[in-house]
Amino acid sequence: MVVEAQVTSIDNNIFSLSGEVTIPQAPPEFKSGFIGIIGRPNVGKSTLMNQLVGQKIAITSPVAQTTRNRLRGILTTEKAQIIFVDTPGIHKPHHQLGEVLVQNAKIAVESVDVVLFVVDGSAPCGIGDRYIADLLSRSQTPVVLGLNKIDQQPPDLVNQIDESYASLAQSHQWQLAKFSAKTGDELPELQNLLIEKLETGPYYYPPDLVTDQPERFIMSELIREQILLLTREEVPHSVAIAIDKVEETPSITRVLATIHVERDSQKGIIIGKGGSMLKAIGSAAREQIQKLIAGKVYLELFVKVQPKWRHSRTRLAELGYRVED
Repeated sequence: MVVEAQVTSIDNNIFSLSGEVTIPQAPPEFKSGFIGIIGRPNVGKSTLMNQLVGQKIAITSPVAQTTRNRLRGILTTEKAQIIFVDTPGIHKPHHQLGEVLVQNAKIAVESVDVVLFVVDGSAPCGIGDRYIADLLSRSQTPVVLGLNKIDQQPPDLVNQIDESYASLAQSHQWQLAKFSAKTGDELPELQNLLIEKLETGPYYYPPDLVTDQPERFIMSELIREQILLLTREEVPHSVAIAIDKVEETPSITRVLATIHVERDSQKGIIIGKGGSMLKAIGSAAREQIQKLIAGKVYLELFVKVQPKWRHSRTRLAELGYRVED
């Protein structure tokens, strides 16, 4: 499937390092560090990181367990540089992919300076939240409990919901922050709280960098996002994207990508009647990739069946999923 069109909008933020770069010396009292965003699936972790960074670098979807890789988003202000580490939702795994994702999220807890434990503030504290709280209580990493989705709280349950999470925070001596990642309400206060938790330190990245992930990774995630949005529950998590080739010229960037699925029926859904679904996926993904690279894009998509790839360590590694250091 080939999709080609003119640029519709431009974003000039830097997404990857190329050649030599100069990282400035941090001024006195400058703070920096890594903030791990932890929580159950679909509590708004990726939406939150995008809002804080001010740039879409993590895909979002109504489908749970959208995030698969530990994705770093970088926010640099006059006073601090915060490196947010967005992690897969912690859940009970049902296959090898799930085990890898949960293990990576647990590893992230021990490799950051502060954990932002994000919960769904539209419903009271549940078993999954308490499971993660218990997990975090075994770590020495400082924790801030982030109550997200305050814009979606049912009026008659606000007190019950707030009290359930206030009790959780108090039992672990964590600070509690309430906000809405969707609307941006109270995010400046959250940002200031997180900066307070960091120690003085250097710039880890150039100030204008918003992620340390390569463009190819972001491209593959933008394609996968459109599949999640357009196919919804029909092909929820059986999809992996491989960027096979990227050719750049002064006038156009050609991207060839393969969509891997597990069954022939899923391949049929992705392609759609007369190729209609694949065309829709390609058109929407191409628009997002053009924003990423600020240029004209020629996108060609292929669909390949890889039976039970989520259950195979070898297949997972080939597609870029492995337990991280």
